[in-house]
Amino acid sequence: MSLQVEKLEKNMAKLTIEASAEEFEKALQKAYLKNKNKINIQGFRKGKAPRAIIEKMYGPSIFYEDAANEIIPESYEKAANESGLDIVSRPEIDVVQIEKGKPFIFTAQVAVKPEVTLGEYKGIEVEKKEIEVTEEEIMDKMNKEREQNARMITVDDRAVQDGDITVIDFEGFVDGEAFEGGKGENYSLTIGSHSFIDNFEEQLIGKSIGEEVEVNVTFPEEYHAKELAGKPALFKVTVKEIKVKELPELDDDFAQDVSEFDTLDEYKESINNTIKESKEKEAKIAKENEVVDKIIENATMDIPEPMIDFQVNQMADEFAQRLQSQGLSVQQYFQFTGMDVNKFLESLKPQAVKRIQTRLVLEAVAKAENITASDEDLEKELNEMASIYQMEVEKLKEVIGDKEKEQMKQDIAVQKAVDFVTEQAKEVAKKED
Repeated sequence: MSLQVEKLEKNMAKLTIEASAEEFEKALQKAYLKNKNKINIQGFRKGKAPRAIIEKMYGPSIFYEDAANEIIPESYEKAANESGLDIVSRPEIDVVQIEKGKPFIFTAQVAVKPEVTLGEYKGIEVEKKEIEVTEEEIMDKMNKEREQNARMITVDDRAVQDGDITVIDFEGFVDGEAFEGGKGENYSLTIGSHSFIDNFEEQLIGKSIGEEVEVNVTFPEEYHAKELAGKPALFKVTVKEIKVKELPELDDDFAQDVSEFDTLDEYKESINNTIKESKEKEAKIAKENEVVDKIIENATMDIPEPMIDFQVNQMADEFAQRLQSQGLSVQQYFQFTGMDVNKFLESLKPQAVKRIQTRLVLEAVAKAENITASDEDLEKELNEMASIYQMEVEKLKEVIGDKEKEQMKQDIAVQKAVDFVTEQAKEVAKKED
């Protein structure tokens, strides 16, 4: 195999790859052996016709496509490694010469990683974020805990009120006829939850247990059942039970029930610390993002379009895997959202560009500051991974190849670069309007 590399504009390159006539002949023979059982030639048993006879009858090009598919992947991979280029896209393949008895020649047009010219990246100014935990936030957290520990109390001495949990039987009619799916028994409905259409729930307020109620509503125009959309309906409803939530008192007993603390004050202090820690983490991430965004603004780089396309496709694959883990397919997602493949891929482009820009400038910072990952850094990362996957670290090392370990080192160096530029940043007070 021979290789020629031509640098093109906008961080593109063209590899011209030539496989010898002998290599192409071997690929043609493989193609023949692969396909001969599918070809019928009069006078020969199926699969027994000589290659020369088949080529004479159908032309020598009959095996060209399979021969090309045999040669191209391995030859391209070898050429990509030999080229010394940092290729960041899938190759665009174009066959230049394919003829029996001659070398097989094809080109692969690829995007290469662009050079980054860093601007200012040390001493970036970011707005100082004050971390404050309010009494309202603490009370909100405690009230959610109270809700989770509430008792349900049955009420039988009054009518339905807003916020009550009712148990009802109901049957719906449109144009005097009962409709499918419009009937329910012992249905639990929280008044004010707006889980039923129109003002259904409000019409139950003031009604007593055992009382039969006629509720008049109109289905929304966009209702999922087209035969009901926009139509008025009458529901015959019987209130069978009324329940209310009884929240526990905010006292030391409550604190002891829901936490490891003996007093309500200790429990509140723990909530305060938890919220503060969460806000500090959020502020740290926000600061990192703001610093990196400004470094991107100060830098210059020319990102080739195929590099963006490659990143978009990677993100689409990641998204499909996440959907699959939730029991959904991409096709179902498109049905639910009304999107199609092209719209979906286009929607990913801005995020893809941001990912590329972020990675490129952080790699440039790491290079400028000689930031690298040591073997100790890699060992620590592997130990953490082993803990997450509940594996022995030596077993994990066996399944992770050298290429993956090198990628992990690069990722660690990039994270170190994030830490470096964030530590170097200057926090300034918020400017008054």
